[in-house]
Amino acid sequence: MNGFLSPRRAGLMVLAALSGCTMIPDYKRPALPVASTWPQGPAYHAGAPGQIGTAASDLGWREFFVDKRLQALIALAVRDNRDLRSAAYAVVQAQGQYQVQHASLFPQIGSTGQAVYQAPSSHAGFSFAPGLGAGRSGAAYGDGRVFKFYQAGIGFSSYEIDLFGRIRSLSREAADQVLSQAASERSLLISVISQVATTYVAWLADTEQLKVTDQTLASQKETLRLTQAGLDHGEANQLTLRQVETQVEQAAANHAQYQRQVAQDENQLALLVGAPLPANLPAPAPFGKQTVLADLPAGLPSDLLDRRPDIQSAEFTLLSANDDIGAARAAFFPRLTLTASDGVSSLQFRNLFTQGATTFGVNPQIQIPLLTWGQNEGTLQASKALRNQRMAAYEKAIQTAFHEVSDALAARATYLDQARQLDALVDSSTDAYRLARMRFDAGVDSYLNTLDAQRTLYGAQQSRISVHEARYQNLITVYRALGGGWTERSVPPGQAAAAATQKG
Repeated sequence: MNGFLSPRRAGLMVLAALSGCTMIPDYKRPALPVASTWPQGPAYHAGAPGQIGTAASDLGWREFFVDKRLQALIALAVRDNRDLRSAAYAVVQAQGQYQVQHASLFPQIGSTGQAVYQAPSSHAGFSFAPGLGAGRSGAAYGDGRVFKFYQAGIGFSSYEIDLFGRIRSLSREAADQVLSQAASERSLLISVISQVATTYVAWLADTEQLKVTDQTLASQKETLRLTQAGLDHGEANQLTLRQVETQVEQAAANHAQYQRQVAQDENQLALLVGAPLPANLPAPAPFGKQTVLADLPAGLPSDLLDRRPDIQSAEFTLLSANDDIGAARAAFFPRLTLTASDGVSSLQFRNLFTQGATTFGVNPQIQIPLLTWGQNEGTLQASKALRNQRMAAYEKAIQTAFHEVSDALAARATYLDQARQLDALVDSSTDAYRLARMRFDAGVDSYLNTLDAQRTLYGAQQSRISVHEARYQNLITVYRALGGGWTERSVPPGQAAAAATQKG
Protein backbone atom coordinates (compact mmCIF):
# COMPACT_ATOMS: atom_id res chain seq x y z
CA MET A 1 0.00 0.00 0.00
CA ASN A 2 3.10 2.24 -0.21
CA GLY A 3 2.85 3.01 3.50
CA PHE A 4 -0.70 4.38 3.29
CA LEU A 5 -3.96 2.93 4.60
CA SER A 6 -6.57 1.95 2.07
CA PRO A 7 -9.80 3.99 2.28
CA ARG A 8 -11.73 0.89 3.35
CA ARG A 9 -9.32 0.08 6.18
CA ALA A 10 -9.19 3.69 7.32
CA GLY A 11 -12.97 3.85 7.39
CA LEU A 12 -13.20 0.72 9.51
CA MET A 13 -10.65 2.11 11.95
CA VAL A 14 -12.60 5.36 12.27
CA LEU A 15 -15.84 3.45 12.89
CA ALA A 16 -14.12 1.28 15.49
CA ALA A 17 -12.71 4.33 17.25
CA LEU A 18 -16.07 6.08 17.26
CA SER A 19 -17.87 2.97 18.51
CA GLY A 20 -15.42 1.92 21.22
CA CYS A 21 -16.95 3.57 24.29
CA THR A 22 -20.09 2.89 26.28
CA MET A 23 -21.81 4.49 29.23
CA ILE A 24 -22.56 1.21 30.99
CA PRO A 25 -22.01 1.57 34.77
CA ASP A 26 -19.18 -0.46 36.25
CA TYR A 27 -20.58 -3.71 37.62
CA LYS A 28 -19.71 -4.82 41.13
CA ARG A 29 -21.10 -8.12 42.35
CA PRO A 30 -23.34 -7.53 45.40
CA ALA A 31 -22.13 -8.74 48.79
CA LEU A 32 -23.19 -12.28 49.68
CA PRO A 33 -26.67 -11.88 51.27
CA VAL A 34 -26.28 -15.04 53.38
CA ALA A 35 -23.94 -16.31 56.09
CA SER A 36 -20.42 -17.23 55.05
CA THR A 37 -20.79 -20.75 56.48
CA TRP A 38 -23.56 -23.32 56.61
CA PRO A 39 -25.75 -23.49 59.74
CA GLN A 40 -24.36 -25.40 62.70
CA GLY A 41 -26.20 -27.51 65.27
CA PRO A 42 -27.19 -31.07 66.21
CA ALA A 43 -29.12 -31.56 62.97
CA TYR A 44 -26.05 -30.77 60.85
CA HIS A 45 -23.56 -33.22 62.28
CA ALA A 46 -21.86 -35.45 59.72
CA GLY A 47 -24.16 -38.35 59.02
CA ALA A 48 -21.62 -40.42 57.13
CA PRO A 49 -18.00 -39.97 56.12
CA GLY A 50 -17.65 -38.42 52.70
CA GLN A 51 -16.77 -40.99 50.08
CA ILE A 52 -15.75 -38.59 47.37
CA GLY A 53 -13.84 -35.33 47.26
CA THR A 54 -15.27 -34.13 43.94
CA ALA A 55 -17.67 -31.21 44.16
CA ALA A 56 -21.24 -32.06 43.25
CA SER A 57 -21.19 -29.59 40.33
CA ASP A 58 -18.22 -31.46 38.82
CA LEU A 59 -19.72 -34.93 39.33
CA GLY A 60 -21.47 -36.31 36.22
CA TRP A 61 -24.87 -37.88 36.71
CA ARG A 62 -23.67 -41.22 35.33
CA GLU A 63 -21.08 -41.36 38.13
CA PHE A 64 -23.64 -40.31 40.75
CA PHE A 65 -26.52 -42.57 39.66
CA VAL A 66 -25.23 -46.12 39.12
CA ASP A 67 -28.61 -47.81 38.58
CA LYS A 68 -28.63 -48.79 34.90
CA ARG A 69 -32.40 -48.43 34.60
CA LEU A 70 -32.25 -44.95 36.10
CA GLN A 71 -29.38 -44.00 33.78
CA ALA A 72 -31.46 -45.10 30.79
CA LEU A 73 -34.44 -43.05 31.97
CA ILE A 74 -32.32 -39.95 32.49
CA ALA A 75 -30.74 -40.33 29.05
CA LEU A 76 -34.22 -40.54 27.49
CA ALA A 77 -35.35 -37.46 29.43
CA VAL A 78 -32.31 -35.46 28.31
CA ARG A 79 -33.18 -36.34 24.73
CA ASP A 80 -36.99 -36.15 24.69
CA ASN A 81 -38.21 -34.01 27.60
CA ARG A 82 -40.37 -31.27 26.08
CA ASP A 83 -39.44 -28.63 28.67
CA LEU A 84 -35.77 -29.13 27.78
CA ARG A 85 -36.58 -28.84 24.08
CA SER A 86 -38.46 -25.61 24.70
CA ALA A 87 -35.53 -24.24 26.73
CA ALA A 88 -33.09 -25.15 23.96
CA TYR A 89 -35.19 -23.28 21.41
CA ALA A 90 -35.37 -20.30 23.78
CA VAL A 91 -31.56 -20.19 23.77
CA VAL A 92 -31.52 -20.28 19.96
CA GLN A 93 -34.11 -17.50 19.88
CA ALA A 94 -32.00 -15.36 22.24
CA GLN A 95 -28.96 -15.98 20.07
CA GLY A 96 -30.91 -14.81 17.03
CA GLN A 97 -32.04 -11.67 18.84
CA TYR A 98 -28.44 -10.95 19.79
CA GLN A 99 -27.36 -11.39 16.18
CA VAL A 100 -30.03 -8.94 15.04
CA GLN A 101 -29.03 -6.36 17.65
CA HIS A 102 -25.29 -6.80 17.11
CA ALA A 103 -25.73 -6.26 13.38
CA SER A 104 -26.81 -2.68 14.13
CA LEU A 105 -23.16 -1.86 14.84
CA PHE A 106 -22.44 -2.15 11.13
CA PRO A 107 -24.02 -0.49 8.08
CA GLN A 108 -26.56 -2.59 6.22
CA ILE A 109 -25.22 -2.45 2.68
CA GLY A 110 -27.50 -3.22 -0.24
CA SER A 111 -27.77 -2.64 -3.95
CA THR A 112 -30.66 -1.28 -6.00
CA GLY A 113 -31.52 -0.89 -9.64
CA GLN A 114 -34.44 0.73 -11.38
CA ALA A 115 -35.73 1.77 -14.77
CA VAL A 116 -38.31 4.55 -15.20
CA TYR A 117 -40.57 4.79 -18.24
CA GLN A 118 -42.94 7.75 -18.21
CA ALA A 119 -44.85 9.71 -20.84
CA PRO A 120 -44.94 13.47 -20.00
CA SER A 121 -48.05 15.59 -20.24
CA SER A 122 -48.20 17.65 -23.42
CA HIS A 123 -49.40 20.61 -21.33
CA ALA A 124 -47.31 20.33 -18.16
CA GLY A 125 -44.40 18.30 -19.41
CA PHE A 126 -41.98 17.64 -16.62
CA SER A 127 -38.89 19.48 -15.68
CA PHE A 128 -37.51 16.87 -13.28
CA ALA A 129 -36.06 14.66 -15.97
CA PRO A 130 -32.49 13.79 -15.00
CA GLY A 131 -29.97 14.93 -17.49
CA LEU A 132 -31.93 17.98 -18.66
CA GLY A 133 -30.03 21.17 -18.18
CA ALA A 134 -31.39 24.30 -16.55
CA GLY A 135 -34.12 25.90 -18.57
CA ARG A 136 -34.80 22.75 -20.59
CA SER A 137 -38.34 21.60 -19.94
CA GLY A 138 -39.70 18.13 -20.38
CA ALA A 139 -42.24 19.67 -22.79
CA ALA A 140 -39.74 18.88 -25.48
CA TYR A 141 -41.07 15.37 -25.18
CA GLY A 142 -44.65 16.43 -25.79
CA ASP A 143 -44.63 14.68 -29.13
CA GLY A 144 -45.69 11.48 -27.36
CA ARG A 145 -42.27 10.00 -26.82
CA VAL A 146 -41.75 8.14 -23.50
CA PHE A 147 -39.14 9.42 -21.10
CA LYS A 148 -36.68 6.72 -20.00
CA PHE A 149 -34.25 6.76 -17.08
CA TYR A 150 -31.96 4.02 -15.72
CA GLN A 151 -30.18 3.84 -12.37
CA ALA A 152 -28.15 1.30 -10.35
CA GLY A 153 -26.26 1.72 -7.12
CA ILE A 154 -24.94 0.31 -3.86
CA GLY A 155 -24.94 1.92 -0.44
CA PHE A 156 -26.44 2.04 3.02
CA SER A 157 -29.19 4.04 4.63
CA SER A 158 -29.59 5.66 8.07
CA TYR A 159 -26.58 3.97 9.63
CA GLU A 160 -26.10 5.23 13.18
CA ILE A 161 -22.47 5.81 14.13
CA ASP A 162 -22.29 4.64 17.74
CA LEU A 163 -20.56 7.72 19.16
CA PHE A 164 -21.68 7.22 22.75
CA GLY A 165 -22.13 3.43 22.86
CA ARG A 166 -25.93 3.26 22.74
CA ILE A 167 -26.01 0.43 20.20
CA ARG A 168 -23.03 -1.31 21.78
CA SER A 169 -24.81 -1.20 25.15
CA LEU A 170 -27.89 -2.79 23.60
CA SER A 171 -25.67 -5.41 21.98
CA ARG A 172 -24.10 -6.30 25.31
CA GLU A 173 -27.55 -6.45 26.85
CA ALA A 174 -28.64 -8.98 24.22
CA ALA A 175 -25.44 -10.99 24.77
CA ASP A 176 -26.06 -11.19 28.51
CA GLN A 177 -29.61 -12.30 27.82
CA VAL A 178 -28.21 -15.18 25.74
CA LEU A 179 -25.94 -16.19 28.62
CA SER A 180 -28.83 -15.94 31.06
CA GLN A 181 -31.02 -18.12 28.85
CA ALA A 182 -28.24 -20.70 28.46
CA ALA A 183 -27.76 -20.84 32.24
CA SER A 184 -31.53 -21.27 32.66
CA GLU A 185 -31.38 -24.21 30.28
CA ARG A 186 -28.66 -25.84 32.41
CA SER A 187 -30.73 -25.19 35.54
CA LEU A 188 -33.75 -26.83 33.93
CA LEU A 189 -31.59 -29.79 32.90
CA ILE A 190 -30.51 -30.27 36.52
CA SER A 191 -34.13 -30.00 37.64
CA VAL A 192 -35.38 -32.56 35.11
CA ILE A 193 -32.65 -35.07 36.00
CA SER A 194 -33.43 -34.57 39.68
CA GLN A 195 -37.15 -35.06 39.08
CA VAL A 196 -36.56 -38.25 37.12
CA ALA A 197 -34.34 -39.64 39.89
CA THR A 198 -36.75 -38.58 42.65
CA THR A 199 -39.76 -40.08 40.88
CA TYR A 200 -37.81 -43.25 40.15
CA VAL A 201 -36.91 -43.64 43.84
CA ALA A 202 -40.57 -43.04 44.72
CA TRP A 203 -41.54 -45.77 42.23
CA LEU A 204 -39.07 -48.18 43.82
CA ALA A 205 -40.31 -47.33 47.31
CA ASP A 206 -43.97 -47.76 46.34
CA THR A 207 -43.09 -51.05 44.66
CA GLU A 208 -41.36 -52.11 47.88
CA GLN A 209 -44.39 -51.01 49.92
CA LEU A 210 -46.61 -53.05 47.63
CA LYS A 211 -44.37 -56.08 48.08
CA VAL A 212 -44.45 -55.83 51.89
CA THR A 213 -48.21 -55.26 51.82
CA ASP A 214 -48.72 -58.32 49.62
CA GLN A 215 -46.66 -60.45 52.02
CA THR A 216 -48.59 -59.12 55.00
CA LEU A 217 -51.91 -59.58 53.22
CA ALA A 218 -51.07 -63.17 52.29
CA SER A 219 -50.07 -63.94 55.88
CA GLN A 220 -53.20 -62.36 57.26
CA LYS A 221 -55.45 -64.18 54.78
CA GLU A 222 -53.90 -67.47 55.88
CA THR A 223 -54.48 -66.48 59.52
CA LEU A 224 -58.10 -65.62 58.66
CA ARG A 225 -58.56 -69.02 57.00
CA LEU A 226 -57.18 -70.83 60.04
CA THR A 227 -59.23 -68.69 62.44
CA GLN A 228 -62.40 -69.37 60.44
CA ALA A 229 -61.64 -73.10 60.56
CA GLY A 230 -61.04 -72.85 64.32
CA LEU A 231 -64.36 -71.05 64.78
CA ASP A 232 -66.14 -73.76 62.81
CA HIS A 233 -64.65 -76.39 65.13
CA GLY A 234 -65.29 -74.40 68.28
CA GLU A 235 -61.59 -73.61 68.82
CA ALA A 236 -61.82 -69.82 68.19
CA ASN A 237 -64.31 -67.10 69.04
CA GLN A 238 -66.12 -64.51 66.96
CA LEU A 239 -64.07 -61.62 68.37
CA THR A 240 -60.80 -63.15 67.22
CA LEU A 241 -62.28 -63.68 63.75
CA ARG A 242 -63.38 -60.05 63.52
CA GLN A 243 -59.97 -58.84 64.68
CA VAL A 244 -58.25 -60.84 61.96
CA GLU A 245 -60.74 -59.56 59.39
CA THR A 246 -59.91 -55.93 60.26
CA GLN A 247 -56.24 -56.63 59.59
CA VAL A 248 -57.03 -58.24 56.25
CA GLU A 249 -59.24 -55.35 55.19
CA GLN A 250 -56.62 -52.77 56.17
CA ALA A 251 -53.89 -54.59 54.23
CA ALA A 252 -56.21 -54.94 51.23
CA ALA A 253 -56.91 -51.18 51.29
CA ASN A 254 -53.15 -50.50 51.45
CA HIS A 255 -52.63 -52.88 48.54
CA ALA A 256 -55.00 -50.81 46.37
CA GLN A 257 -53.28 -47.59 47.51
CA TYR A 258 -49.79 -48.75 46.57
CA GLN A 259 -50.99 -50.19 43.28
CA ARG A 260 -52.36 -46.75 42.45
CA GLN A 261 -49.14 -45.01 43.51
CA VAL A 262 -46.94 -47.35 41.45
CA ALA A 263 -49.06 -46.68 38.35
CA GLN A 264 -48.98 -42.91 38.97
CA ASP A 265 -45.20 -42.99 39.44
CA GLU A 266 -44.85 -44.71 36.07
CA ASN A 267 -47.10 -42.10 34.47
CA GLN A 268 -45.00 -39.31 35.97
CA LEU A 269 -41.82 -40.93 34.67
CA ALA A 270 -43.35 -41.12 31.18
CA LEU A 271 -44.15 -37.40 31.36
CA LEU A 272 -40.63 -36.52 32.48
CA VAL A 273 -39.02 -38.79 29.91
CA GLY A 274 -41.20 -37.34 27.19
CA ALA A 275 -42.24 -40.70 25.68
CA PRO A 276 -43.83 -44.01 26.73
CA LEU A 277 -41.48 -46.04 28.89
CA PRO A 278 -39.66 -48.60 26.71
CA ALA A 279 -40.25 -52.26 27.45
CA ASN A 280 -36.56 -53.13 27.14
CA LEU A 281 -35.29 -50.99 30.01
CA PRO A 282 -32.58 -52.60 32.16
CA ALA A 283 -33.72 -54.28 35.36
CA PRO A 284 -33.80 -51.90 38.33
CA ALA A 285 -31.16 -52.11 41.02
CA PRO A 286 -32.43 -53.08 44.47
CA PHE A 287 -34.11 -50.30 46.41
CA GLY A 288 -31.40 -48.13 47.97
CA LYS A 289 -28.68 -49.07 45.48
CA GLN A 290 -29.26 -46.17 43.07
CA THR A 291 -26.01 -44.47 44.06
CA VAL A 292 -22.85 -45.68 45.75
CA LEU A 293 -22.38 -42.32 47.52
CA ALA A 294 -23.49 -41.68 51.06
CA ASP A 295 -22.32 -38.08 51.25
CA LEU A 296 -21.18 -35.12 49.16
CA PRO A 297 -18.87 -32.27 50.20
CA ALA A 298 -20.91 -29.10 50.69
CA GLY A 299 -18.08 -26.60 50.31
CA LEU A 300 -18.90 -22.99 51.23
CA PRO A 301 -22.00 -20.88 50.48
CA SER A 302 -19.92 -18.62 48.21
CA ASP A 303 -19.24 -21.65 45.98
CA LEU A 304 -22.90 -21.62 44.93
CA LEU A 305 -22.32 -18.46 42.89
CA ASP A 306 -20.33 -20.46 40.35
CA ARG A 307 -21.98 -23.87 40.83
CA ARG A 308 -25.68 -23.07 40.56
CA PRO A 309 -26.79 -22.15 37.03
CA ASP A 310 -29.98 -20.53 38.32
CA ILE A 311 -27.81 -18.05 40.25
CA GLN A 312 -25.68 -17.51 37.16
CA SER A 313 -28.82 -16.88 35.11
CA ALA A 314 -30.03 -14.31 37.63
CA GLU A 315 -26.65 -12.54 37.54
CA PHE A 316 -26.59 -12.39 33.74
CA THR A 317 -30.11 -10.96 33.84
CA LEU A 318 -28.83 -8.35 36.30
CA LEU A 319 -25.93 -7.56 33.97
CA SER A 320 -28.32 -7.09 31.04
CA ALA A 321 -30.26 -4.52 33.06
CA ASN A 322 -26.99 -2.79 33.90
CA ASP A 323 -26.18 -2.70 30.16
CA ASP A 324 -29.55 -1.09 29.45
CA ILE A 325 -28.60 1.84 31.69
CA GLY A 326 -25.71 2.55 29.31
CA ALA A 327 -28.13 2.78 26.40
CA ALA A 328 -30.45 5.03 28.41
CA ARG A 329 -27.57 7.35 29.29
CA ALA A 330 -26.43 7.56 25.68
CA ALA A 331 -29.91 8.75 24.65
CA PHE A 332 -29.11 12.15 26.21
CA PHE A 333 -26.39 12.78 23.61
CA PRO A 334 -26.56 13.49 19.87
CA ARG A 335 -27.06 10.73 17.33
CA LEU A 336 -25.18 10.81 14.08
CA THR A 337 -26.62 8.84 11.18
CA LEU A 338 -25.16 8.43 7.75
CA THR A 339 -26.63 7.55 4.37
CA ALA A 340 -24.28 6.94 1.47
CA SER A 341 -24.56 5.54 -2.03
CA ASP A 342 -22.38 4.96 -5.04
CA GLY A 343 -23.72 4.01 -8.45
CA VAL A 344 -24.53 4.96 -12.01
CA SER A 345 -27.47 6.68 -13.75
CA SER A 346 -28.23 7.48 -17.37
CA LEU A 347 -31.03 8.35 -19.77
CA GLN A 348 -29.76 5.68 -22.15
CA PHE A 349 -29.20 2.12 -21.00
CA ARG A 350 -26.17 1.77 -23.26
CA ASN A 351 -24.44 4.55 -21.33
CA LEU A 352 -25.41 3.26 -17.87
CA PHE A 353 -22.09 1.57 -17.13
CA THR A 354 -19.79 4.18 -18.57
CA GLN A 355 -17.46 6.44 -16.64
CA GLY A 356 -19.62 9.47 -17.24
CA ALA A 357 -22.63 7.80 -15.65
CA THR A 358 -20.96 7.50 -12.23
CA THR A 359 -22.76 9.14 -9.33
CA PHE A 360 -22.43 9.14 -5.56
CA GLY A 361 -24.06 10.73 -2.56
CA VAL A 362 -23.33 11.18 1.15
CA ASN A 363 -26.00 12.38 3.56
CA PRO A 364 -24.86 12.77 7.19
CA GLN A 365 -27.54 13.71 9.70
CA ILE A 366 -27.29 14.66 13.35
CA GLN A 367 -30.10 14.52 15.92
CA ILE A 368 -29.61 16.57 19.09
CA PRO A 369 -32.13 16.03 21.91
CA LEU A 370 -33.02 19.50 23.13
CA LEU A 371 -36.41 19.17 24.80
CA THR A 372 -37.77 15.65 25.30
CA TRP A 373 -40.23 16.57 28.08
CA GLY A 374 -38.67 14.09 30.50
CA GLN A 375 -38.75 11.09 28.16
CA ASN A 376 -35.03 10.35 28.40
CA GLU A 377 -35.01 11.00 32.14
CA GLY A 378 -37.93 8.62 32.58
CA THR A 379 -36.24 5.94 30.50
CA LEU A 380 -33.06 6.23 32.58
CA GLN A 381 -35.04 6.11 35.81
CA ALA A 382 -36.89 2.99 34.64
CA SER A 383 -33.60 1.34 33.63
CA LYS A 384 -32.06 1.97 37.03
CA ALA A 385 -35.16 0.68 38.79
CA LEU A 386 -35.08 -2.47 36.64
CA ARG A 387 -31.41 -2.95 37.56
CA ASN A 388 -32.24 -2.67 41.26
CA GLN A 389 -35.20 -5.01 40.86
CA ARG A 390 -33.04 -7.64 39.20
CA MET A 391 -30.35 -7.17 41.84
CA ALA A 392 -32.96 -8.06 44.46
CA ALA A 393 -33.97 -11.10 42.38
CA TYR A 394 -30.30 -12.14 42.13
CA GLU A 395 -29.86 -11.88 45.89
CA LYS A 396 -33.11 -13.81 46.42
CA ALA A 397 -31.79 -16.58 44.15
CA ILE A 398 -28.70 -16.83 46.36
CA GLN A 399 -30.81 -16.92 49.52
CA THR A 400 -33.10 -19.57 48.04
CA ALA A 401 -30.11 -21.72 47.11
CA PHE A 402 -28.66 -21.28 50.62
CA HIS A 403 -32.01 -22.31 52.09
CA GLU A 404 -32.26 -25.40 49.88
CA VAL A 405 -28.75 -26.58 50.69
CA SER A 406 -29.18 -25.87 54.42
CA ASP A 407 -32.42 -27.86 54.54
CA ALA A 408 -30.84 -30.72 52.62
CA LEU A 409 -27.80 -30.78 54.92
CA ALA A 410 -30.06 -30.77 58.00
CA ALA A 411 -32.02 -33.69 56.61
CA ARG A 412 -28.93 -35.62 55.53
CA ALA A 413 -27.78 -36.65 59.00
CA THR A 414 -31.22 -36.85 60.63
CA TYR A 415 -32.60 -39.15 57.93
CA LEU A 416 -29.60 -41.42 58.40
CA ASP A 417 -30.16 -41.58 62.17
CA GLN A 418 -33.88 -42.13 61.68
CA ALA A 419 -33.26 -44.93 59.18
CA ARG A 420 -30.93 -46.70 61.64
CA GLN A 421 -33.52 -46.51 64.39
CA LEU A 422 -36.26 -47.86 62.12
CA ASP A 423 -34.01 -50.73 60.99
CA ALA A 424 -33.65 -51.65 64.66
CA LEU A 425 -37.41 -51.20 65.18
CA VAL A 426 -38.22 -53.60 62.35
CA ASP A 427 -35.83 -56.19 63.78
CA SER A 428 -37.33 -55.98 67.27
CA SER A 429 -40.91 -55.90 65.90
CA THR A 430 -40.22 -58.99 63.82
CA ASP A 431 -39.00 -60.84 66.90
CA ALA A 432 -41.95 -59.57 68.96
CA TYR A 433 -44.42 -60.80 66.36
CA ARG A 434 -42.68 -64.18 66.23
CA LEU A 435 -42.93 -64.59 70.00
CA ALA A 436 -46.55 -63.40 70.14
CA ARG A 437 -47.52 -65.84 67.40
CA MET A 438 -45.80 -68.70 69.23
CA ARG A 439 -47.72 -67.85 72.43
CA PHE A 440 -51.02 -67.70 70.53
CA ASP A 441 -50.38 -70.98 68.72
CA ALA A 442 -49.52 -72.59 72.05
CA GLY A 443 -52.79 -71.31 73.54
CA VAL A 444 -50.95 -69.30 76.17
CA ASP A 445 -52.16 -65.88 75.02
CA SER A 446 -55.10 -64.36 73.14
CA TYR A 447 -54.86 -63.29 69.51
CA LEU A 448 -55.08 -59.65 70.56
CA ASN A 449 -51.37 -59.54 71.42
CA THR A 450 -50.50 -61.27 68.14
CA LEU A 451 -52.69 -58.82 66.26
CA ASP A 452 -51.02 -55.86 67.93
CA ALA A 453 -47.51 -57.24 67.26
CA GLN A 454 -48.32 -57.82 63.59
CA ARG A 455 -49.77 -54.33 63.25
CA THR A 456 -46.63 -52.85 64.83
CA LEU A 457 -44.37 -54.85 62.53
CA TYR A 458 -46.28 -53.83 59.41
CA GLY A 459 -46.22 -50.17 60.45
CA ALA A 460 -42.49 -50.33 61.18
CA GLN A 461 -41.83 -51.88 57.77
CA GLN A 462 -43.83 -49.14 56.06
CA SER A 463 -42.08 -46.39 58.01
CA ARG A 464 -38.65 -47.83 57.24
CA ILE A 465 -39.35 -47.84 53.51
CA SER A 466 -40.70 -44.25 53.66
CA VAL A 467 -37.69 -42.97 55.58
CA HIS A 468 -35.22 -44.75 53.32
CA GLU A 469 -37.06 -43.23 50.34
CA ALA A 470 -36.84 -39.76 51.88
CA ARG A 471 -33.15 -40.31 52.68
CA TYR A 472 -32.27 -41.28 49.11
CA GLN A 473 -34.34 -38.43 47.72
CA ASN A 474 -32.59 -36.04 50.08
CA LEU A 475 -29.22 -37.17 48.73
CA ILE A 476 -30.54 -36.35 45.25
CA THR A 477 -31.64 -32.96 46.58
CA VAL A 478 -28.15 -32.31 47.97
CA TYR A 479 -26.68 -33.23 44.59
CA ARG A 480 -29.05 -30.87 42.78
CA ALA A 481 -28.85 -28.03 45.31
CA LEU A 482 -25.05 -27.99 45.09
CA GLY A 483 -25.22 -27.64 41.30
CA GLY A 484 -24.70 -31.25 40.24
CA GLY A 485 -26.39 -32.98 37.33
CA TRP A 486 -25.76 -30.75 34.31
CA THR A 487 -22.95 -32.92 32.91
CA GLU A 488 -23.18 -36.56 31.91
CA ARG A 489 -19.60 -37.35 32.86
CA SER A 490 -17.52 -35.93 35.68
CA VAL A 491 -15.67 -32.71 34.92
CA PRO A 492 -11.98 -32.51 35.92
CA PRO A 493 -11.45 -30.14 38.87
CA GLY A 494 -11.07 -26.53 37.79
CA GLN A 495 -12.73 -27.02 34.40
CA ALA A 496 -16.39 -26.80 35.43
CA ALA A 497 -16.70 -23.05 34.84
CA ALA A 498 -15.02 -23.28 31.45
CA ALA A 499 -17.25 -26.18 30.44
CA ALA A 500 -20.35 -24.22 31.50
CA THR A 501 -19.25 -21.22 29.41
CA GLN A 502 -18.67 -23.40 26.35
CA LYS A 503 -22.03 -25.06 26.79
CA GLY A 504 -23.70 -21.64 27.04
